[in-house]
Amino acid sequence: QVPLKPGRSLMDWIRLTKSGKDLTGLKGRLIEVTEDELSKHNKKEDCWICIRGFVYNVTPYMEYHPGGEDELMKAAGADGTDLFDQVHRWVNYESMLKECLVGRMAVKPIAAPKGELIHVLIILCIAISGVQGLPLNGQPAVQSATSSIIILFSFFVKYIFFSLLYFLFYSYDWFQTDSLITIVIYTKQKDMNAELVIVDCQDKQLRGEIIIDDHSYLVEVGRYCNFAVESSFYLNIAEKVGKVEIVLNKKGNIHWKMLGQPREGHNTFIKRTDRGLFYRQCKLASKTEVTHDTKLFCLMLPKGTHLCVPTGQHVYLKQIIAGTEVVKPYTPVLPFLPLDFQEPPRHDGVHIYLMIKIYSHGLFTQALDHLQIGDYISVSNPEGNFKKSQVQTSEDLLLLAGGTGFTPMVKLLNCALTEVSCVRTVKLIFFNKTEDDILWRNQLEQLALKDERFEVQFILSQPSKDWVGKQGNISSSLLSEFVKRSRRDSKVLICICGPTPFTEQGVQ
Repeated sequence: QVPLKPGRSLMDWIRLTKSGKDLTGLKGRLIEVTEDELSKHNKKEDCWICIRGFVYNVTPYMEYHPGGEDELMKAAGADGTDLFDQVHRWVNYESMLKECLVGRMAVKPIAAPKGELIHVLIILCIAISGVQGLPLNGQPAVQSATSSIIILFSFFVKYIFFSLLYFLFYSYDWFQTDSLITIVIYTKQKDMNAELVIVDCQDKQLRGEIIIDDHSYLVEVGRYCNFAVESSFYLNIAEKVGKVEIVLNKKGNIHWKMLGQPREGHNTFIKRTDRGLFYRQCKLASKTEVTHDTKLFCLMLPKGTHLCVPTGQHVYLKQIIAGTEVVKPYTPVLPFLPLDFQEPPRHDGVHIYLMIKIYSHGLFTQALDHLQIGDYISVSNPEGNFKKSQVQTSEDLLLLAGGTGFTPMVKLLNCALTEVSCVRTVKLIFFNKTEDDILWRNQLEQLALKDERFEVQFILSQPSKDWVGKQGNISSSLLSEFVKRSRRDSKVLICICGPTPFTEQGVQ
């Protein structure tokens, strides 16, 4: 994010969109936009961007964009869908930019098939009509047909191969008794575990998603044949063979003729980025003060939900504020730092804990802070590319955190000290402005005393005159004191999280 001018906050943008001002320059008309027309609007004072086939005039949004004008200009006069998906596909741009909608992109005429495919089609036509001996591309038709049929055969082989691969590795079945419905998902994935399975069973709908790296397999049905089930369910995972069982309790001994009505994404195996985010309503169970401006929110998952957020991944919170959908990402933490790492802590699978800094002028965090115990907020499925295996093979783990960039470090600390047998040292270099800003200071200091593998160093940029510790901003000279291997050839993993300038400087 970049600093915005006064009067350019998200709330200011929402007010502008509701003011009735013409933000498109077209006086309410929607037009069809060609590629040539789109490309002409590529300047800061005249900037159109296409996202998923819809064109927006983002010129009035320039000064309100949290990422700055330069980020928007990367897609000026062009299709910015891929860039948008890479950076923040979770943002509801339709809601944020609805008053900036210029129109749709013009549909391109479909080009005639070329090359091998048209060659095959012609040969098939010749074969069907019984015509023989006619020249084709300078060759006798029979010779040309032979080569084209080989090409066609290779197409079919590839299609059948990938279809079989999908069928063999990702499929489902269901069974029933008088009192139970059992949905079985076959993934053939070794080391299947609870973190890779997300289940939502509510409102007579079942959604079971299996995460396989950057893809996912989905079973999603609705209406349950109009028969009811209990909100709670059992989840059985055969880790070695990758079989997942979702066991539902029937309400009444009624024989089901079918599992339910398939929904749009049912029985599909696609990229997670193509599937979109799924949200469920979570209840605020508690809100605890951590520092003068940071609170620990405890959210309770619905009874019919199984969701474990993997280490290094985040969720999105969604709120409707002043009629506009606002979404923000947050990394779940533990309810406290365990001081005994003899065995992994047993997470209850019922709560999600989020440590959130409340900004005095922050539209979203102020709305969160005004939530009352028992209020609901939408929480997404986990997202993120971090792999726990990166920690599990490390001997020296160095964590550089700036402010609330500490939140992803909590589970990393827990993972390294609990599950990684080869880890020798875990160092947390924690940057803050003042002593009052340090999150969980006492817990971190106790952990350093309790576990000799762990070391924490607090560094302040605006210390009081009584501060005797390190001070300054992140720099190579400062880090050189701490970035050291436990031995010459040890494997080191360095993780950085904090404000963008902090992260960029740290990477350098």
